[in-house]
Amino acid sequence: MASKKGVRIIITLECTECRTNLDKRSPGVSRYTTTKNRRNTTNRLELSKFCPHCNKHTVHKEIK
Repeated sequence: MASKKGVRIIITLECTECRTNLDKRSPGVSRYTTTKNRRNTTNRLELSKFCPHCNKHTVHKEIK
């Protein structure tokens, strides 16, 4: 039998400032995982999350 694809998918959010900013507290890139509903939210997700590498709240965007 074929398995059904679920409506909710797991996505990865990555800090946008860690890529471009070389003046940060520690090396590395902050990443979070979460789920989203692919029918309701078809665009890429952007959330404000805490980045331990920048030591502040920054915008985290969905990556592939």
